[in-house]
Amino acid sequence: MRWQYIPVLMLLLALLIVPGSAQGAKYLYGSPDLSATISGTNEFAPGAETPLTIIISNSGLNTHKIVGSTLITPDDQPNTAKLVTVGLKGTDTPFTVKTDPQFLSDIMGGAAATATFNVKVADSAEPGTYVLPLEVTYTYLADAEEYGGDLLRYNYQPKTETLPLTVQVTPDLQVEILDMRTESLNVGTEGYVYMTLKNVGHDTANKAIAMVTRSGASPLIPTDGNAYVGTFEPGETVDVKFKVSVADTAEPQSYPLDVAVTYEDYEGKTVTSRPATIGLPVGGKIAFEVVSPASTLYLGQKSILEVEYKNSGAATVYNAQARISAVDPFTSSDDTAFLGDLAPGQTATARFEVNVDSDGTEKEYGIDSEIRYRDDLDNSKISDTMKVKVALEKRQGAFFTNPVFLIAVLAVIIGAGYYIFVYRKKQR
Repeated sequence: MRWQYIPVLMLLLALLIVPGSAQGAKYLYGSPDLSATISGTNEFAPGAETPLTIIISNSGLNTHKIVGSTLITPDDQPNTAKLVTVGLKGTDTPFTVKTDPQFLSDIMGGAAATATFNVKVADSAEPGTYVLPLEVTYTYLADAEEYGGDLLRYNYQPKTETLPLTVQVTPDLQVEILDMRTESLNVGTEGYVYMTLKNVGHDTANKAIAMVTRSGASPLIPTDGNAYVGTFEPGETVDVKFKVSVADTAEPQSYPLDVAVTYEDYEGKTVTSRPATIGLPVGGKIAFEVVSPASTLYLGQKSILEVEYKNSGAATVYNAQARISAVDPFTSSDDTAFLGDLAPGQTATARFEVNVDSDGTEKEYGIDSEIRYRDDLDNSKISDTMKVKVALEKRQGAFFTNPVFLIAVLAVIIGAGYYIFVYRKKQR
C-alpha cells in the first residue's frame, strides 16, 4: 500500500526544485512620500549662527502586492527613495546657508535620515516667519518588467521636489555704540569710560542693565562694569559710565572692550544681547625719574641730600611724596619729602637729612627711592623704585674740624688764658 505514494512524492519534489517554482512578490503601486521637519527649535535671533538639523522622513506606502511562483522579486521597492541628495536654500530670506548639498543615500518607506546645515541669520533680519526651501533629489523604482522567467528590467525615475521649512526670526535688542570717550585711562591706573548706546533691535528691553566685560586677554579689566538702564525701547539712546582698570603690562595703544545689555525680552525671559566690541585708547604709564646729578656727601657728617624728580609719565599726579630707603652707611631720621602735584614733564626737588657713618667706604652708592602719589581717581599708587646716586668722600682738612680736636684746642686756649690771667695777677 505504501509503495503507491512514491510517484506522488517524487513529483512534488521535482516541482520544488524546478527553476521559477519559488514564490515571488511584485508591488504594483507605490512611491516615496517625503517630508521634512526641523529638529529642535525653529526660532532664531538676528545675527545668530547655528547648525540647523533637518529630519527627512519617507512615509510612502506600497499599496498592491502580487505573489506568485512565476514572479521575480525586485531588489528595490517602489516606495524607497534612492540616492537621496538634499540642499537647503536661503533665497529671498535673511538666512544664509553655509553648507553645501549633502548626500544621504537611500531612505526606505517608514524610515528617516538627517542632514545638518550651518545657517547665519542677518543682523538686520526683521522679526517674522520665513520659509526655507529644502530641495530633495532622488530616484525610485517606477516599475520592473519581467522577460521570460529569469530576466527583470528595472525602470528607475529621477525626481526633484522642494520641501518647505518654516522658521521664525524673533525680536531682540541690538547694541550700537554711537559715541565713546575716556577719562584718565592710563597704563597701570583706573579710568572712566563714557558711552552713548542705541537699541537698534526690535525688542523692548525691560530691566535692562548695560555692562562692559573683558574681551579675551585684553588688559582692560572693568572694576565697575554695570549701569542700570531700565526700559530700553527700539531706537532709544542712553548715556552710561563705567570704570575700567588697565594692567601694568599694557602699552600705550588701543585695546578691545565688550559691551552688552542684559534684559527681560518679549517673553519675560532674562537674556543677554550679542556683545559689541569697541577699542579704547590707553595713555602711557605714569612714571618718574631722577634728573639731578649724583650728590657728594662726606663721611662722618650729617648732610642735606637734594634730589630732583621729574614726572616722565603721561598723566598728572597729585600729592606726590618722595621717600628714600637709607641703608648702611646711611641713616636718616627724615626720609620723606613732599613734592605736591606734578604735571607731565614737571620737576620738583626733595630734601632729605642724611647721616653718613665715618667708617664708610669712599665710592658711589645707589640709594633706593620711590614716590607715593594719587591719580586722577584719587587712587593711592607707588612708583617703581629709582636709584639716587650718592658719592662718599672724606672732606679735606677734616682733622681740624674733628670735634675731639676742637675740644682739645679749646681746652688749650682756656688753659693758656687762665695761666696768663694768674701770672699777670702775681706780677701786680
